[in-house]
Formats: sequence, C-alpha cells, structure tokens
Amino acid sequence: MAKAKKIRREIEIGGVKRWISGNTEQEYAENLIRALRGETDSQAQFIQRKHDFQAYAQKWFEVFSKPNVEIVTATTYERQLKKHIYPVFAGMNIEDILPADVQRVFNGMEGAKETKIKVKNVLNMVFEQALDDNLIQRNPLRSRSIRITGRARKPTEPYSVAQMRFLVRGIEQVLNPQDRAYIALHALHPMRLEEVLGLKWKDIRFAEMTIRIERAVTHPHRNQPLIKETKTEASRRVIDLVPQIVCYLEVGRPEDFVLGGEEPLSYTQVRRMCERIRRDTGFEESIAPRRFRTTVLTDLYDATKDIKQAQAAAGHTTAAMTLKHYVKGRQERSNTALPIATAYGLNPDGETDFGKS
Repeated sequence: MAKAKKIRREIEIGGVKRWISGNTEQEYAENLIRALRGETDSQAQFIQRKHDFQAYAQKWFEVFSKPNVEIVTATTYERQLKKHIYPVFAGMNIEDILPADVQRVFNGMEGAKETKIKVKNVLNMVFEQALDDNLIQRNPLRSRSIRITGRARKPTEPYSVAQMRFLVRGIEQVLNPQDRAYIALHALHPMRLEEVLGLKWKDIRFAEMTIRIERAVTHPHRNQPLIKETKTEASRRVIDLVPQIVCYLEVGRPEDFVLGGEEPLSYTQVRRMCERIRRDTGFEESIAPRRFRTTVLTDLYDATKDIKQAQAAAGHTTAAMTLKHYVKGRQERSNTALPIATAYGLNPDGETDFGKS
C-alpha cells in the first residue's frame, strides 16, 4: 500500500504567513485550529522573511559543498554558480523561483547538453537544501516542464596509427630533454595528463620496468598546480613501462617530479611544451594531451581484444567505462559477414560444408 503523502499548506493568519502540516486531514485540521487559537506548534511554521537566492546558494556552497569535495570540483561548482546561475536569479528570493525561471537558466546556455546537466546538478543541490530547511514546498527542477537540450559532447578522437608512428619516430628530434620525457611517457602509456604531471622519479621502477601511479597534478586555477590524490582509488595502479623509451628519460632525484623538478609544471608550461614538441617533430596537428590516453587505450584493446586488461591499464572501476569513453576501435569497417559465414559452414570460395561429416 502506498504511503500517504504528508499534507503541508501555506495560510495567512493575522497578516502573517504560516505553514500548517499534518500526516492526515484530521491532524492537519487540529494543527490549523491550534494555529488559529494562537498556540505554538512545531508543525505551524512562521514565514516572516524570504531569502535572497544568491546569498542562500553561496552559503550552501561555503558550508556544505566547498569543505567536502575536491578543490577541482569546488572550483567547478563555484564557476557554474557565478557564470550561469546567479545572473538569472539576480535579486530573486529562493521562495519565489518557478520552473519557468529555472528554464531560463538552460535557455541562456550554449554548448553541449552535458554542460547544462552539470549546472542542473548544482542547482538541484541548492533547491534540495532549501527543501530540507523548509523554505520551499517543491523543488522547481522536478517540474515536468523543464527541458534541457543541446548538442552531444564531441568525443575525443584518437590519433591515427600513422600519426602515432610519425610522432614516436620523431621523439629523438625533440630538443628539450624534459619535452622528450613527456612525449615518450604520455604517447606510449595509458595515463591521464594529471597522472603524468604527478609522476616522480621514484615512481618509475627501472628494475621492474613499471610505473607506479600514486598522485595527480591538476590546475583548478590555471597556473597554480595542485598536487592531489588520483581521480579514484582504481586510478592508483601499476602499469608496464615501454622499454624502448627508457633512453629518453634523464633520471633525476627520487623526490623530484619527472616534469618540473622540485615543483610540477603549470598549465601554461604544459601548453608551451606541447607547442615545442609539435614544432620540433613537424607534427601536422596540435599536440593535445587528452588524445593520447584515448589513442593508447584504443590500440591496446585493438591489439589484445582484452577489455579487462584495457580497464586495468586505464584505472577504471568498470569495463563499461573503458568501452564507452576510450576504446574507439580501429577496425569498424572490417568485413563482419565473413567470420559469421565461415562459422556457419560457408567457405570463402563459395562452397559449403553442408552435408559433410
């Protein structure tokens, strides 16, 4: 049997708005009578003032969000609030926001639908907190009228095999030793950029020919590197080191970062490094770090057809994530009819095995 929905209604008594609630109509009526008599009750709540949305949302961010999430995540939340949400609700009270007001947030945004969904998630947390604080009766985001549209995010395309061979052959042409180390490590190993930047020399075990991935370096504020833990627990892993690239690694002190030395590289330094590599090698496209991980995982799976191995190398919690976001496939246009026909007894020369023992 479905649980009865709690009754909660707003009324005005003596010019003051109040919430009266009850689990049944009978209980609601009793609480209403008590309120009319001037009796106090925890279920009869005065609404003496309203709350500015921006002030309320900022308080939510400072108290509930910022202290409890990664710095990168907190920076993203705050950017979404200031760029997309606050301008639309400027001067509005949270109690007065309607679904139509919420829709204006998404209508005013351009770009991918995924970006709008992220903004929706932040906005939803604010409204849910307002529900917990009994400021609103219903989360306006739950309205069936809300529509979030936008183009699908363009997937990261892997470099072609020919491009990767050209780039790998060109490592020797890279003039800066640190640049050589970067391209040798990132172009041939399935690491995130933040993981490559987080490598210290002690993490590269030459005797074992392995790389231990134990930390990451991100840039939530662009040129201020942040040393942090890996993205997930599964991201802490050991991967094999390609032996052929050892000659490009000029080993430093164990506690030094492979890229940067005593301090990790900044966002601007990474960007300039990629441009130098492109120029030194004569590579036809820009050097985009995010494409290397996709490329390596695609070719690893293409060569082994072992999704669990690719998942482990990627540091993903599930194989589905690896397949969905990283394994693009190099042989999508191969003949799919031939192996089925062969399996069912149809030989390539047109004859059949039907009737043969």
